[in-house]
Amino acid sequence: MATEQPTAAATAAAPGEKTRIHNIGYRAYDGPRLGRAYARRSLYSQSLRGAYGLGRSVKSKVLPMLLFVVMCLPAGIMVAVAVVTKANDLPLTYTRYAIVLQAVISLYIASQAPQSVSRDLRFKTVPLYFSRPIETSDYVRAKYAALASALFILTAAPLLVLYIGALLAKLDFADQTKGFAQGLVSVALLSLLFSGIGLVVASVTPRRGFGIAAVIAVLTISYGAVSTLQAIADVQSSSGAVAWIGLFSPITLIDGVQSAFLGAPSAFPGGHGPGTGEGLVYVLVTLGLIAGAYALLIRRYKKVGL
Repeated sequence: MATEQPTAAATAAAPGEKTRIHNIGYRAYDGPRLGRAYARRSLYSQSLRGAYGLGRSVKSKVLPMLLFVVMCLPAGIMVAVAVVTKANDLPLTYTRYAIVLQAVISLYIASQAPQSVSRDLRFKTVPLYFSRPIETSDYVRAKYAALASALFILTAAPLLVLYIGALLAKLDFADQTKGFAQGLVSVALLSLLFSGIGLVVASVTPRRGFGIAAVIAVLTISYGAVSTLQAIADVQSSSGAVAWIGLFSPITLIDGVQSAFLGAPSAFPGGHGPGTGEGLVYVLVTLGLIAGAYALLIRRYKKVGL
């Protein structure tokens, strides 16, 4: 910030003289400049904390913390049952856990994606970000990474509970470690995909309520429609169509990728998951949606920042 150094000049004009403007000696700021990287890290940290209500009001913490507990509670119950009954395996595989609790994940994204971006749009603070040493890509990366990290924490925490419980129950270390690693890969991909979709939908409107409803609609309606069509195809003995229909819903995309390449059992009707060839298409579509979401966010915020 500039500092003011008055020069040794007359502070007032003599009677009869015209008013004069004096050089008051503004000096340029010569302190440390932290730059874009620091601004990007700060925005990421603030957005990640905000995804769990940290640094905000108590009311803002209730829903994300409640959903976190709901995600971890079934894992704790499964671990307790496995330890007490001395079971030979966990009731639910690591890769299957997020698929079963997809409703909780969808609700979390629906509530936190608008919180991350809608307020900036509503109160028109986005141009203020860009007045600092930060660009559109920095803003989008920070917001995207923060929400994906928050969702990864939400989905990976119960897997960690399952893994620790499995070791306490003295289940096979190698099998459990392999399953845990596969589960982490699956939820990492899920976090990137769901966060991208949620942010794109939420960035369309500055109204948080509309953003929440829109995200829920995109995630739940697509899954409901795909599941219905898959069930119809399975009943009509069109098992080949079941896998291809799964390309049109985010959660079935993740299910298809992990059943094709991570050794997970498919949740598709009749267990008709994609094979290796179809699985490659699933991977390409998933990565394409993630890249497309990022590109759409860049385009959206280039217009907002004008």
